[in-house]
Amino acid sequence: MEQINQWLIDFSGILWGWPMIILLLGTHIFLTIRLHFPQRYIFKAISLSVKKDKEAQGDVSQFASLATALAATIGTGNIIGVATAIALGGPGAVLWCWLTGVFGIATKYAEGLLAIKYRQKKPNGKTVGGPMYALEYGLGWKWLAVLFALFTAISAFGIGNTVQANAISTVAQETYHISPYISGAIIALMVAAVILGGVKSIAHVCSALVPLMAIIYIIGCLYIICVNGPYVWPAIKLICESAFSPQAAGGGFVGTTVMMAARFGIARGLFSNESGLGSAPIVAAAAQTRNPVRQALVSSSGTFWDTVVICAMTGIVIVSSVIAYPDISFDNGAVLTHAAFSKIPVVGKPLLTFGLLTFAFSTILGWSYYGEKGMEYLSGKRWVIAYRLAFIIVVFIGSVMNLEIVWNLADCMNALMAIPNLISLLALSGVIVYETRKYLWNKQLDLSDEDTEISATGVEAQSECHDADSARP
Repeated sequence: MEQINQWLIDFSGILWGWPMIILLLGTHIFLTIRLHFPQRYIFKAISLSVKKDKEAQGDVSQFASLATALAATIGTGNIIGVATAIALGGPGAVLWCWLTGVFGIATKYAEGLLAIKYRQKKPNGKTVGGPMYALEYGLGWKWLAVLFALFTAISAFGIGNTVQANAISTVAQETYHISPYISGAIIALMVAAVILGGVKSIAHVCSALVPLMAIIYIIGCLYIICVNGPYVWPAIKLICESAFSPQAAGGGFVGTTVMMAARFGIARGLFSNESGLGSAPIVAAAAQTRNPVRQALVSSSGTFWDTVVICAMTGIVIVSSVIAYPDISFDNGAVLTHAAFSKIPVVGKPLLTFGLLTFAFSTILGWSYYGEKGMEYLSGKRWVIAYRLAFIIVVFIGSVMNLEIVWNLADCMNALMAIPNLISLLALSGVIVYETRKYLWNKQLDLSDEDTEISATGVEAQSECHDADSARP
């Protein structure tokens, strides 16, 4: 087991080296420039996310689709993941994580667009989509689509299952002295009650849970930032300075390099917001939307909330707490998080407990859908029920096992998912620009695909009549 774990650590180091950083950030920046900075439409995106588009095709509302995607992304990566990045890469990792989110808005926009553009309708009337369908129907690369679906089905057991279930059982044991076996059984039963009902059941629960948990967590972080008031500006300054220059030991922080800050910040940024990973488009394809660009905008708002807001606030809370209390331990991300939040009287511990419990549980729900759709693409409906049952069983297993090897496996699977997805985004960037020009830049967001097809058909008919008239003697 130790040899396997060491091999995964080495393999993760290769995957998350400079090539992946260049590919990931390069795609974010390339799409940001080519799409004329879609980040400037973020408030329009937020507005669209709370509007219903009932007449459009799809299985769930745009808000339900966004809530399910946020349920999967707002998880332990926002709390323990940020702390792990700080522990391994220094405070500068927070800025790299945040920048990954800012530029990742463009990538999440592009993913959402392709999800609707290439989604398919099954004989039972359900819609399916995601990077595997963009790879198959947009590029004709079935083999790469199969690999993406396979990596997704496997990743769901790591990033979206065991890691999250273990976080819940650990918090329950440390805070309330509940046995991991008991908490694991309860979590598994709660997950089963939701995911066996399919996407509509998952979306319904996430639509109610995600706004509540996000609002409470943000308010709690704002309170902690006020309590740490004198240390907030020094924390922000330290984050910015150490992101681009080696940070010497001091103020409770270990010495790091720029490469370490960038690597762990970007890796945890992707783990948190999943921009470029290709997971969120799977549920975006089920949204009721009249054209690809509307859902693309709605999808992009998820990265804004997840990383630009929540991860940034978590990073500031932890760094300012470390500056205020230099005795905080850096053993690992979980210990650092617990120590940083525990220093805050009254709300520190309850906020951390509430955040981890709700964030982790919602992530399990979202990723169960992603993994299921990956399995459905590979095998059809034959193995879907078996996959759901296996997912529920692994929730219990993850609650009671040591997860160091699972975290390293999750890092590897994240990278292997991201590579084919980023390739599809770059190869289909022309399609993304074309659709964006048609609906967003030409201010036709209220038109549906059918409207534009009818309009185009009318123009062609008029052109043919004109040509016929011109040809007459």
